[in-house]
Amino acid sequence: MNRAARLRLSLWMALGLTMSLVVFASCGGGGEQGGGGGGASSISGAGATFPAPIYQQMFQQLAQDSGIQVDYQAIGSGGGIEQFTNKTVDFGASDAPMTNDQVQSAGGDPQHIATVGGAVVATYNLQGVQSGLKLRGQTLADIFQGKITRWDDPAIAQDNPGVNLPSADIAVVHRSDGSGTTNIFSSYLSAVSSDWKNQVGAGTELKWPVGIGAKGNDRVSGEVSRTPNTIGYVELAYATENNLPYASIQNANGEFVEPSLDSSRAAIENASIPDDLRVTVSSTNPSGSGVYPITGLTWLLVRQQQDDLSKCKSVAQMAWYTTHDGQSLAPKQNYVQIPSSVVSLDEQKIKGLQAEGQSCYQQ
Repeated sequence: MNRAARLRLSLWMALGLTMSLVVFASCGGGGEQGGGGGGASSISGAGATFPAPIYQQMFQQLAQDSGIQVDYQAIGSGGGIEQFTNKTVDFGASDAPMTNDQVQSAGGDPQHIATVGGAVVATYNLQGVQSGLKLRGQTLADIFQGKITRWDDPAIAQDNPGVNLPSADIAVVHRSDGSGTTNIFSSYLSAVSSDWKNQVGAGTELKWPVGIGAKGNDRVSGEVSRTPNTIGYVELAYATENNLPYASIQNANGEFVEPSLDSSRAAIENASIPDDLRVTVSSTNPSGSGVYPITGLTWLLVRQQQDDLSKCKSVAQMAWYTTHDGQSLAPKQNYVQIPSSVVSLDEQKIKGLQAEGQSCYQQ
């Protein structure tokens, strides 16, 4: 992440505000692929905090290239789905695929357009342990379920020989808002722990057995950063931005794998992706060498049938940019570029967008 991006993200967290990514239009005129003329000069969206840093960069570049202004409110996936359903925004964003009931409620044949992937990490603030912590999936589930309460518990110690684990209580931090990050994390815990699956489950909002809640990836990061002996979960970019360590997680092959661009991409490439793209990769606990299992995709939510042709054209151009030219920005901020097989599925959806009886996609 470059210095300017770090300063912007730090400012959001310092202010403690809901992140609003407002990108002002420039006078530039390029970048017409996927959108064409006649589009609205501004569109609005709301949803996931997981991709907020990369969306900021993408939407700034889109404004410079095309003159389209995007106002994106990073309020969490649950809020994004709600505003998208209520038609208070032109597009939604979520790290959790919409359920069948949510799709039906939203109307207009909602489409999931995958933009980037990323790792959700178990980040911690542990005296004397600056890096290198290893956790099995079952151990992680037991910590967040309140069954393991001390850092020097034998289940943690056996996988961390030689690590000076403190004899201290574990303080758990989790999301308090509807969150796709929570869905990715809890879907993985459900895949590796039958107790977690049966007693807590997976979803964007959970009845947490233990811990304190914080709203957004940024505030979870902040809580872990300032509180000793804590563990929480955030998107990888938020941990790296705050210089927080994160655990290597044992995958289905028995390897302890550190979250990274390569290990997250390996997870996506080893997962079975359906044509509608509605899959939580972590719920499959994908196998394969070098796979980091707590990985997910994030999506733009757009209606295949829209009401306003002008805005639909701009939404199409925005979606095309994020899935094509904008992909080059992803690795710099620790996001995974989507594989070509996923891009092909995205293209079909974007080219199918319609409003007022016309196609919204134009070359």
